[in-house]
Amino acid sequence: MQNQSTPQGQNGTMPPTMNMNTPGTQAPNTNHGGHEMFDAHEVIAGIISMLDQYQMYEQHIQDPALKDILMHQTTFVTQMYNTIVESFQTGQKPSVSTQVYNMTQTHDVVYGLSPSQPKKPNQSVNELSDKGLSAYMLGQTKGLATLLAMTALEMTNPVLRRVIADSVPNFIEMSYEIFLYQNKHGYYQVPQLAMQDMTAMLQSYTTTPSQGNMPH
Repeated sequence: MQNQSTPQGQNGTMPPTMNMNTPGTQAPNTNHGGHEMFDAHEVIAGIISMLDQYQMYEQHIQDPALKDILMHQTTFVTQMYNTIVESFQTGQKPSVSTQVYNMTQTHDVVYGLSPSQPKKPNQSVNELSDKGLSAYMLGQTKGLATLLAMTALEMTNPVLRRVIADSVPNFIEMSYEIFLYQNKHGYYQVPQLAMQDMTAMLQSYTTTPSQGNMPH
């Protein structure tokens, strides 16, 4: 006896299965590709890791200026996290749009090398210093800038893609802010080429007419 609840075609065969992923049939909170889901989880987990790490760094930082940078970045990234999570879960425009991060450091860079002690791993947490802690912060922001740039290229949902892509410049700016702090304190030194080498490399290219001005 056939199961009367199972629909049959006129020739007794099963009708074709409906494609539940056809455009226009997706629920707003499921319009993500499979690869995008994994990337989004990696991004969100990475931001959580940064915020958790910053909490640990804050307990050991001595310089109030570095602590201010950490707290400023923490506040900004927390809102970024909420925006990304909302966009991921709804697939719609978030209630708070992506913000623009404004650093507190000046853009003056000190060039050149000066003598310093060789680096080595700490033997205990008692050896943690602002030099090392600021380096850990820089590692977090640079890593997330790279991760978000890579995953934005894999996003299919247009809203989430834009939120992730617009967050990349903010992590770049945070990284530059920490670099400037380190550079100002001699933690991150910037060597330069000899003047003749730098001049030669600067002059090794020339401009070309744009396509609109090309002769026919």
